[in-house]
Amino acid sequence: MVLWIDIRPGLGPRVILKTYGIDYFEMFSPFASMNSIRILFSIAVNLSWPLFQLDVKNAFLRRDLQEEVYMEQPPGYVAQEETKVCHLNKVIYGLKQSPRVWFKKFSLTISSIDFRRCHSDHSVFVRHTRSSIVVLAVYVDDILLTGSDSAGIVKTKMYLKRHFMTKDMGHSKYFLRIEDAHHKHSVLLSQRKYAIDLLEETRSLGCKPANTPMEANVNLWFDDSHTLNDPGRYMRLIEKLIYLTVTRPNITFVVGILSRIMHQPKETDWLAVMRVLTYIKSYSGKGLVYRKHGHKHISEYSDSGYAGDRGDRKSTTGYCTFIGGNLVTWKSKK
Repeated sequence: MVLWIDIRPGLGPRVILKTYGIDYFEMFSPFASMNSIRILFSIAVNLSWPLFQLDVKNAFLRRDLQEEVYMEQPPGYVAQEETKVCHLNKVIYGLKQSPRVWFKKFSLTISSIDFRRCHSDHSVFVRHTRSSIVVLAVYVDDILLTGSDSAGIVKTKMYLKRHFMTKDMGHSKYFLRIEDAHHKHSVLLSQRKYAIDLLEETRSLGCKPANTPMEANVNLWFDDSHTLNDPGRYMRLIEKLIYLTVTRPNITFVVGILSRIMHQPKETDWLAVMRVLTYIKSYSGKGLVYRKHGHKHISEYSDSGYAGDRGDRKSTTGYCTFIGGNLVTWKSKK
């Protein structure tokens, strides 16, 4: 465990917990949104672009550190004086600013070969020429690379390999726990393994499947059941279901309702979550199918349920966006 030492004059050495404004100033690091990832898949399928995946090893190590950071001598290291501390010259795992330092280093490196950030997503980089284009999306240390310039993609891989410890994973097959099965003119995005692991974790593999994610006319706002003894378990399960909506828009509305009551879940809420899991078991391999439609047209649809919330009579709005005839973004929000 890395412990920081404050050696400011007058205070003496003492262990502190990475105080904002003293040990670090900025820690936010952007990463590609799932909307951008799905848009890349849709465009790549429609334009017959290849999709490659790269993985960066030790992304948080050996990056330049801006602040002065000191740490205790690590176990097994014997110095001449036990009272001395180590002065870090490079970033290591455990520092809160490590992701930001890594992304800054990556941005400067990729920008030196004419890649430019997208205004809507700063983790997506594009390089235009008169006749070709290369697109790169980075999610922490995972990289998705595509474009119409095959030679440019190869040069980008070689350039990244010279500057970072990158591993070429070949054509994308399993990116961010999302399985992408490529066919001749289509690709299937699913989270089958993630869903099965979730069912195993909750011991729901042997349950009876359900045809709908929620019972009709269920009332979760005015029930008098007991509050759960372990609300943290409910919260963790909802967080995992939220990530499952990356390729499962059919449970977005239900998960949105169940996430509104995470502060004080009750027994009926837990039963509603288990109902969602039984529905997932029925369709564990379902996902998004992106087909080649031969265009890049954008279309959007929206609707709302007027005063549908029984608790505060607020409306719920939903929308979905298609690019190239494929569903790429959606949302259900009160």
